[in-house]
Amino acid sequence: MRHGYTNQTDGDGETVVKRYLGPDAEVRRERERRWLTELQGVVPVPPVLSTEGDGLTLGFVQGVQGQELIEAGFADQVLQACGTVLRRLHSVAPPPGSPPGVPVHGDFGPNNLLIDPESSAVTAIVDWEFAGIGEPVKDLAWCEWIVRMHHPDHVDAVPRFHAAYGLPVPAWPLRRAAMLERCAELREFCRRWESEGGVRQWESRAAITAAWSAGPAR
Repeated sequence: MRHGYTNQTDGDGETVVKRYLGPDAEVRRERERRWLTELQGVVPVPPVLSTEGDGLTLGFVQGVQGQELIEAGFADQVLQACGTVLRRLHSVAPPPGSPPGVPVHGDFGPNNLLIDPESSAVTAIVDWEFAGIGEPVKDLAWCEWIVRMHHPDHVDAVPRFHAAYGLPVPAWPLRRAAMLERCAELREFCRRWESEGGVRQWESRAAITAAWSAGPAR
């Protein structure tokens, strides 16, 4: 399936089977299973139908991937949907015994949202393998990073994301720091998996990110 960077995902129109590749595959599989189960009925996520084998079998959810809708000219609607659903996620009470923070997706952005193109409502947040408890800036910054890096012509839609989130957004230096931290995490992930292309790509992306200014997304 498109935009599946770290895993193999296959669907038949009724179910989706996700198999985990790369470092800590079993840990990431269990983390995703746990969060999908925890959040079922709380925020839009696909149902877990089976945990047999080396992957997860999930229920198929209708919707168009958010990046595809941005590319089709619907950046404002997609970024507003991102902000609305992220506020819902960050408002969920963490599981008992959790460290301070809020539930964070860890790879949040239009890349991991399915959206109804008619209503612009989010039908599912997918790919929870990096989820945990953390600071809201982690998700706020990464959604903005996805737009800045992959859809630079639509950076002017990022304020729609912040407005729909509805809570104070950390200042640009904090957001950029969170972006760079995530780039470093993904560089290390690639170093453990493949020592060539992935590492160089994330080094290049970190350098680009470090050079950004606040711009219209402030």
